[in-house]
Amino acid sequence: MREILHIQAGQCGNQIGGKFWEVVSDEHGIDPKGNYVGDSRLQLERVNVYYNEASGGRYVPRAVLMDLEPGTMDALRVGPYGQLFRPDNFVFGQNGAGNNWAKGHYTEGAELIDAVLDVVRKEAENCDCLQDLPLAGWRDRIRDGDAADIEDPGGVPGPDDADVLGVPVAQGVGHGGGAVQRDAVSASAGGERRREMFRRVSEQFTVMFRRKAFLHWYTGEGMDEMEFTEAESNMNDLVSEYQQYQDAVADADDDEAYGDEVEEN
Repeated sequence: MREILHIQAGQCGNQIGGKFWEVVSDEHGIDPKGNYVGDSRLQLERVNVYYNEASGGRYVPRAVLMDLEPGTMDALRVGPYGQLFRPDNFVFGQNGAGNNWAKGHYTEGAELIDAVLDVVRKEAENCDCLQDLPLAGWRDRIRDGDAADIEDPGGVPGPDDADVLGVPVAQGVGHGGGAVQRDAVSASAGGERRREMFRRVSEQFTVMFRRKAFLHWYTGEGMDEMEFTEAESNMNDLVSEYQQYQDAVADADDDEAYGDEVEEN
């Protein structure tokens, strides 16, 4: 069986993750206490993709839940599926990031990452053939070497591809966000809307950065001012990339229309 280890992070990730496990549990015939109540042989054949079988025949989600403050974890625990998860797989801090990305990356998050990786490592090593580690929530760059000693039972990322754990929006979209979408999206009206959205974000970011508005909140947590300069450059590059693909699509449409006209004449 090829197992999946689900990782959910932050308030958004855990709210999405909570709903995800409600849906998956319903599909697999698992009730809120982890008991199988389904009536399909196929459900039981595939239940181990997402669940570990615990004592008493209960099924426990193969999940790691993390946040920088306990509020989201508490909300999940008192929810309808709160008894479904393994208690040791809740990893959380006490202070939160207060919407300050730098705190999540350099201070509060940095203090929590080792505990998170310990739980991820333990779950991964219990798998026979780990297929994937989907992540719901914020993304970050694990420090070099953090994941190096996780055994690879069939798919656990090492340090070279361990980009699994919030870069600021301006940084995140510059590191592949546009490249992933450009072929499919830029050719549509959606591409134009996205380009305009990124352009507005870039302009607002530039105005605030030039005034160094709130910059001390981030540099005080360990960020370097050059990271903001890089983020601004990434955003501008992304806007330009969208524009180039929009122009290319428009030129292709013009050529096609001209060719149709020549054929008709």
